[in-house]
Amino acid sequence: MLHITLLQPNLYWHDPVANRAMLEEHIFSLPEPTDLIVLPEMFTTGFTMDASAVAEPMNLTTFRWMKQMAAQTGAVVTGSYVVQEGNPAGRQFFNRLIWMQPDGQFDTYDKRHLFRMAGEDRTYAAGSRRLVKEWKGWRICPLICYDLRFPVWSRNRQAETTDFAYDLLLYVANWPSARRTAWNTLLQARAIENLSYVIGVNRVGQDGNGHSYSGESAVIDFKGEVLFRQADTEAVHQQTLSLEELEAFREKFPANLDADAFTLL
Repeated sequence: MLHITLLQPNLYWHDPVANRAMLEEHIFSLPEPTDLIVLPEMFTTGFTMDASAVAEPMNLTTFRWMKQMAAQTGAVVTGSYVVQEGNPAGRQFFNRLIWMQPDGQFDTYDKRHLFRMAGEDRTYAAGSRRLVKEWKGWRICPLICYDLRFPVWSRNRQAETTDFAYDLLLYVANWPSARRTAWNTLLQARAIENLSYVIGVNRVGQDGNGHSYSGESAVIDFKGEVLFRQADTEAVHQQTLSLEELEAFREKFPANLDADAFTLL
């Protein structure tokens, strides 16, 4: 079993102090212990292209806050925020997800697919490495928002084998309500085609650019069944996932054995 917690907040625009305080209050008010706490994309600021105004170097305030939250809850804490690498003359910005474990060990995933319609591809550097982490006997693949539209990057297959790469696929997002149908449809599609649990964590409210967000954070099982979805209001949701049920379904319905092999150039 894996006990997961989704936080669907109304984020404060460009206010990391307020967002960390708000999220911390939610985390310390959880009614049940948890193994994994999932925060939205750019959870300290909202989805912004003003990277130079809000970026943090690694190992500073938000990184240390995530380390503290993980240590105090005994859970992995994950979500993305704006990270700066390099000196001012040659710096790069990343929409970077941090995977922070309770023992202080961590890993990172830089968003691969940058949302060009908002200029994200001109502001941030794209990642090139997919991340799969093992936690509590589960293999978990965290991705970010626009990555959801690209099934090859999300594909649940080990290189040159039919073995599964992960058991749970996570998407952290700032996905506007204008495209809510795509969000809901693609989350279910990724679960069905990859024989995996899928979790999408989004925000609600309106950002500083006037974009509205309906949330609709969701937990979807390996058959595409929606176990949880919450629209339009802030939410803190806890759910337990069963690895035994997932493995039983994969054995009964091994569609992965018929998947097409290909190589990315």
